[in-house]
Amino acid sequence: MTDILIVEDDKELASLLTDFLRAEGYTVSAVESGERAVELFEKYGAKLVVLDINLPDVNGFAVCSKLRENADTPILIVSCRTDKEDKLSGFGLGADDYIEKPYDIDILLAKIKSIFKRRYQRDELSANGVTLNLSDRTAVIDGKAVELPAKEFDLLALLMENQGKALKKEYLFSTVWGSDSDSELQTLHVHINRLRQKLGDDPKNAKRLLTVWGVGYKFV
Repeated sequence: MTDILIVEDDKELASLLTDFLRAEGYTVSAVESGERAVELFEKYGAKLVVLDINLPDVNGFAVCSKLRENADTPILIVSCRTDKEDKLSGFGLGADDYIEKPYDIDILLAKIKSIFKRRYQRDELSANGVTLNLSDRTAVIDGKAVELPAKEFDLLALLMENQGKALKKEYLFSTVWGSDSDSELQTLHVHINRLRQKLGDDPKNAKRLLTVWGVGYKFV
């Protein structure tokens, strides 16, 4: 999974920001269009999206809305549109922050670092009787320690990080196994079934790991 996806049609600005972020140790992808951003995100995922509003094809607000349908990934809007209505629209669609152009690169980097620290440097995930220790990668389900192999742990952690949101099968697979994996999508179904057994879920009446028909799965 990419750390940061930049959606910016100004090639020079995108290149400059990419260089700064890579110098800070982030993996970065940059695209110029909204459609390409959605396509890349659904295929590879990203831990943070830096999103311009004025794009050559679809409006950046539409991109924000589309990304919010299936993922809770932080979205940082960076735009020359400074009206109060634009900012309210961005926040209303699920953006985590809104920065006006031109911006101070140090301020932008500080905000990005803050998002990563707040969102990803957690030691524990806990919900609905399930606790994952992200440091030592141990799991406790209903008060009992349960051994989870690496992929099962990563899959459950991703679902719990997006609790209540339906994640597409393709997104889950590409994020956990990687886009260049030799495995097939069926591998995801196998791991979901194994997780359900360990969660004590009946596939026909699941209480924690639910199937969202036509989309994928969600943890509730």
